[in-house]
Amino acid sequence: MGWGSIYKRRVKVFALAVVIYLDYKSLQLREKWTKNSKKADLWEKAHECNAKRLLNLIVELEGLWVKLGQYLSTRADVLPPAYIRLLKKLQDSLPPRPLKEVRQTINKELGKSMDNLFLSFDNAPLATASIAQVHRATLSDGQEVVVKVQHEGIKEIILEDLKNAKSIVDWIAWAEPQYNFNPMIDEWCKEAPKELDFNIEAENTRIVSRNLGCKSNSEDNNINRVEVLIPEVILSTERVLVLEYMDGVRLNDSESLQAMGVDKQKLVEEITRAYAHQIYVDGFFNGDPHPGNFLVSKAPPHHPILLDFGLTKGLSPSLKQALAKMFLASAEGDHVALLSSFAEMGLKLRLDLPEQVMEISNVFFRNSTPANEAQQNMKAFAEQRNKNLKVLQEKMNLNKKEVKRFNPVDAFPGDIIIFSRVINLLRGLSSSMDVRVVYVDIMRPFAESVLQCNVSRGPAFNANWIHDTPALSNTEDKLRKLLIELGNADKVLGIQVCAYKDGEVIIDTAAGVLGRYDPRPVQPDSLFPVFSVSKGITAGMLHWLVDQGRKLKLDDKVGNIWPEFGTNGKDQIKVHHVLNHTSGLHNAMADLTRENPLVMADWDECLNCIANTAPETEPGHVQQYHYLSFGWLCGGIIEHASTKKFQEILEEAFVRPLNIDGELYIGIPPGVESRLATLTSDMDEIKKLSEMANRPELPSSFQVQDVSQMASTLPALFNTLFARRAIIPAANAHCSARALARYYAALVDRGTVPPPHAHSSPTHPRLGSHLHTPKFPSLKPSKKQKKSDRLSEIAIAKDYTRVPSDDGLGNASTDKIFGNARIHDAFMGVGEYEDLVLPGGQFGLGFKRSYSEGGELIGFGHSGMGGSTGYCDVKNRFAIAVTLNKMNFGGVTAKVMKLVCSELDIPLPADFYRFTERISDDIDSNLAAPLIN
Repeated sequence: MGWGSIYKRRVKVFALAVVIYLDYKSLQLREKWTKNSKKADLWEKAHECNAKRLLNLIVELEGLWVKLGQYLSTRADVLPPAYIRLLKKLQDSLPPRPLKEVRQTINKELGKSMDNLFLSFDNAPLATASIAQVHRATLSDGQEVVVKVQHEGIKEIILEDLKNAKSIVDWIAWAEPQYNFNPMIDEWCKEAPKELDFNIEAENTRIVSRNLGCKSNSEDNNINRVEVLIPEVILSTERVLVLEYMDGVRLNDSESLQAMGVDKQKLVEEITRAYAHQIYVDGFFNGDPHPGNFLVSKAPPHHPILLDFGLTKGLSPSLKQALAKMFLASAEGDHVALLSSFAEMGLKLRLDLPEQVMEISNVFFRNSTPANEAQQNMKAFAEQRNKNLKVLQEKMNLNKKEVKRFNPVDAFPGDIIIFSRVINLLRGLSSSMDVRVVYVDIMRPFAESVLQCNVSRGPAFNANWIHDTPALSNTEDKLRKLLIELGNADKVLGIQVCAYKDGEVIIDTAAGVLGRYDPRPVQPDSLFPVFSVSKGITAGMLHWLVDQGRKLKLDDKVGNIWPEFGTNGKDQIKVHHVLNHTSGLHNAMADLTRENPLVMADWDECLNCIANTAPETEPGHVQQYHYLSFGWLCGGIIEHASTKKFQEILEEAFVRPLNIDGELYIGIPPGVESRLATLTSDMDEIKKLSEMANRPELPSSFQVQDVSQMASTLPALFNTLFARRAIIPAANAHCSARALARYYAALVDRGTVPPPHAHSSPTHPRLGSHLHTPKFPSLKPSKKQKKSDRLSEIAIAKDYTRVPSDDGLGNASTDKIFGNARIHDAFMGVGEYEDLVLPGGQFGLGFKRSYSEGGELIGFGHSGMGGSTGYCDVKNRFAIAVTLNKMNFGGVTAKVMKLVCSELDIPLPADFYRFTERISDDIDSNLAAPLIN
């Protein structure tokens, strides 16, 4: 193709693009002065006129533009009927190339004359497409085949068209920045040239056929088995492809399909299943499912025939998992998993808009609709887009012009472009066939299978089940063997264990996977929800304020610190009553949070409710576990005494001094979703627990039956984004075991900060190296826009406060976090603090007391529902943290504790001893006193 032809081709393309753009722009202006009754006609005429212009140019130019036209012709779900009706002609066939050209190409490529190759060769092609045309023939051995022959000079034309398409996309992005399709055209430029080598297509065809079991005669009843046909490859060169002939009718031949009695609904559903298998199970899929690439076999039971594997995309295992996770997150409305899947696949946003992202994802995986509903869809999408723009405008404080030019996507991975194209093409295919497909129902089994398959690969089948850090001690070696046993017994999904002895790290192990649908390995910096372990952190914050002399004492009346609190008979409640679980408010908030769990996410509302409630018992007389109210009671005291936000004090007191940035939160910030473990329940233990008797030391609203019900429902609630981002100081800390262990290692040494955490993995972040509040990517102003201070602000969730680097007291880092030499006595409520606690109670001042088997007080800590634990032995300078995502009632943690304590020759806390006394088969004894605090 000469330069003159290239230039003319380019001019025609750009001229048409400008004409269509200006036509619709002018129509938008004319519409303002047009009567409502005539607006529809106005748009219909414009669509008809521009669709004809587009079709005529595509037919004239051929090449890449035919593929674009074929793609548009399938989008009956969003495009006006005029475009679908006219561009549909491109699905059938284009004007054929001369037979002389075809014969020359075959002779040149195969090195033989056609007479030697074929007994017969049909001169008229079965179909002519953008790159090649297909002829029916019979080989010299009598086999019936089709011969796909590439057009002469098409390679130069395609490459030129790609350049032109890239230029048009650049121009659109400049003129309408919200429509930046550069990532899509970049991926197309990378993949499209591969279609020009038929050897690649031949190999792709073989791979997909093998993956889908098309040549297998197996009677496998696997629910993910698909019933489709793919022609066998007979011979291939770069420009000629010979395939097995399969007799079928086209998808758009409605009369033939009806005459054959084909169920169009089942037909399209089976095609969709075939693509779900290719994407989620195989990670290798055909990227061009337009109607022209399908036939329906004439022989019963009329299976779909899949054709043309030139544009085929391979996915890495990690990307395949991320796409499956994205699909399931969208289906379940799981914001955390959705944002995590984005991070895993490299899709980066410039701001935090989880609700809008979920809406867009739901639109992407929405059910297909018949073509006659396209206009309604377009209207609904426009309304949704305007709604999202309004949210964006408010969040970023932009004017209408700025918000239209703002692109919230910072990085769009090219690897998912073809995936997106396939989903859209399948939806368009369904619409053009006038059937309604529920993609969630069809694709879910395939997406679930890839994740569950990897998750179920426990230690016995996964050599990397234990994170690849060297063991720091013989004890850690033995611990890892124990964890492998527990993993093979399906008692552990994901776990972290970290321990300090005499100020040094002796265990730092991560193992398993992040969730039931998240097969990524647990890392040392993964964040686990630890439920009531949070109380030990919250109590430590209150003690820190007392230690700092922040106008707070343990015997202060809460009402004097928090004036709104001193009502409804609460005027005698003191700080130590709250810490000792003797305030009488043990059932506070129980009814409200059961009726409306969402109220837990409203920090101010929860503080108001606590301030207005009345105690059930006189302060200091009855110790009942404040399972939920404890956090808001302490939180209200902390904020009123310090005049600072709760999370500011957490960072000031512990996060920065201990150098555990990014690994200890109560209420996570945006940007850490990809490191979160997902909760699930051990249903066998829950079933046993439901059969147990109630316990008198627990509140009436937190008896064993209530705990059993909570354990089965809490994972779903606390896996949600609203619960994870909320400030619930009694129940929703997120941390790594190494951060929690470091906290307790400081407590066991009366506040002395341990030496820097041992770091044995050169490939993974060091403890404290994460930004505590992650930043979103910088916002780059468009070419038309001046740099603006407003656009340089990063959107952070409203309920998370950024903390200044200066703590107001001096250096952000210190060698001690407590100055009180008797801080252990304060934690445990002994010595001079003995009068502040109820005699004989389980709790000291905020921490659960731990006793040896012989009854000696040896330490303190706090466990959480599900088994996560933070604990320290003050006499032996030992601290340990265990984090889990498969919720049990202490059995797994007890086995870990028993092994570690035995190896170190230190007493095993009695709470755990009850589990280990007969730990093997007697499950009832294991649950005799479950760790449900």
